Formats: sequence, C-alpha cells, structure tokens
Amino acid sequence: MISICCSRFSCILFLLFLIFSLVLSYIWWSPTKGGTNPEVLPVVLWHGMGDTCCVPFSLGAIMNLIVEQTKGGYVRSLQIGGNVLIDWQSGFFIHPNEQVDYVCKQLLQDEHLAKGYHAIGFSQGGQFLRAVAERCPNPPMRNLITLGGQHQGIFGLPMCPTLTEKPCDYITRLLDNAAYAPEVQKALVQATYWHDPIMENKYRLGSTFLADINNELFINKFYIENLQKLKKFVMVQFLNDTIVQPKESQWFQYYTTGQNKVIQPFTESKVYQDLGLDKMHRQGQLVFLGVEGDHLAISKAWFIQNIVPLLLEK
Repeated sequence: MISICCSRFSCILFLLFLIFSLVLSYIWWSPTKGGTNPEVLPVVLWHGMGDTCCVPFSLGAIMNLIVEQTKGGYVRSLQIGGNVLIDWQSGFFIHPNEQVDYVCKQLLQDEHLAKGYHAIGFSQGGQFLRAVAERCPNPPMRNLITLGGQHQGIFGLPMCPTLTEKPCDYITRLLDNAAYAPEVQKALVQATYWHDPIMENKYRLGSTFLADINNELFINKFYIENLQKLKKFVMVQFLNDTIVQPKESQWFQYYTTGQNKVIQPFTESKVYQDLGLDKMHRQGQLVFLGVEGDHLAISKAWFIQNIVPLLLEK
C-alpha cells in the first residue's frame, strides 16, 4: 500500500487538509448548482489530481461562473464516493476504470442529463470524461472540453498538487521504475496513463486504462462510434505547462516511438486512425485551443470568451 505520510510534518499537513476539507464539506459543499434554465444543456465537470469536486476557490468557483453565464443552467461537478475525503483520494488511489464505471451510473440516474449534456474535464479529468464518452453513450455527451487533459499520457511528473515533496518524489520514482507492475497499476492512478515512449510494447501490454481507451490493444469499434457522436471534442493546451510532460499530449500528440525528445505530428500517430480521430478531424469535430500559462492557469475572461459559447450550444 502506498503511504502518503512520509514524515511527521507531511502527516500533520495532510491531516490539516482533511479537517479543512471536512469543514468545507458541511458549509459550502454542493456537487450540483443551478437548474432554473431548461433552455441550455447541463454541464458536467470532472476535477483533476489533487483537487475535489466543489471547493469554493477551485471548481466551486467554476460552477458559479457557469451558472451565472448560462443564466441558471444546471451544473454537476462529479464527486467520486460519498464524501470529500474519498473524492480527493480518488485523484491518486482509485483506478480510473472504477471511477468511470461509478460516474456512468451516476450520470444515468441524473434526470437533468437525460436529453444530453456538455462536459468539461480538468487535467486528468479530461481523459476520464473521454472514457465516459467512449464507454457510456447514455445520457448523450454533446461537447467534450478537456483543459490540460493527457490524452496520450505522460512521461514525467515534476509536481503533485496538494502533496508534499517527499510523497511526490516517491510517486515519481515508482512511476519511473515500476509503472506497469500490476500492483502499481492497481494502486496508483497516474500509472494507468504513464506512457513510456521508449518501451511502447511494455506500455501497451501493461497499461490498464489509457491503452484501452486509445484503442492500442485492439480496435474497439464501440469506442469509435461513441466518440464520433460528439458534436465537438475541444482540447485546450497550456502552452507553458510545467506539470504535464509532454504538454503536447493535451492536443493528442506524443513522442515519436523510441525516444522522448521529438513530438510526432498528430495526423501521423497510430491513434489518429485507430480511434477514428481522422474522421472527426475531417468533419470539423476536433477543436484545438492554446492558452499562454502554466497548467490550468486560465482567467475568468478567457473562460467566458472561449468556453462559455461552447456551453451555450444545443
């Protein structure tokens, strides 16, 4: 089992975070907001690593902004599990397949979403929502927007949000040395989309999540058909990203096989055809947006100008 308390100080910090989160959960926690404007499609959010569904200074603020800009549209920010602690832990220690299965069931039970919804994934929440689009076509997802999503995986983890230095270093060493060991794949979320370009076969055979949703093990036509049902698949890359390596993964690009320096053009990658992205590209369903700044560093003005119009589409 992975321990995140590598020192007395880090344990104290972690306990303080948990206590603070519990207080927030009773005062401000609300995974759903809005719902007074049935003329706009609902919006579903999925947070990234080290975050939770509804913290007021994070996704809670995004929820409020969307409700305001859609004049009362329904917004659901996904909470994994029954409380804030499980939701936070899910970003590190609950396998994505288990999370996606849980989310699909939750979305199917939400009557607000029955006629369709738009989805926004933050960081790793981007590829998780893409898995929802591929595996769970009901209720129908219309526009999928990924902010900093790692669609071709990562090959580096320089920082771990909300973890102290020693636990982050431990996770990085684990990924470097044993990412595809079954016990690591089961225990650590980031291992499931760790993509070693130097050992591609080891990645394809060992990855228990990303290789599947990218059709790298076998061609799953169900995934292709469902992804192509999207009206738009919008990928936002943070052009000065210091967390996602390589940052081009946010635009579904990756290193050319056998090295970790040169980025292969999107249209030359195997996944471009194997996942049906070539057809989506020709039909104008793929949208690539770039924004100056580090990982998830977007302003309110940029969000209103570039993202809100996508949420107002039918």
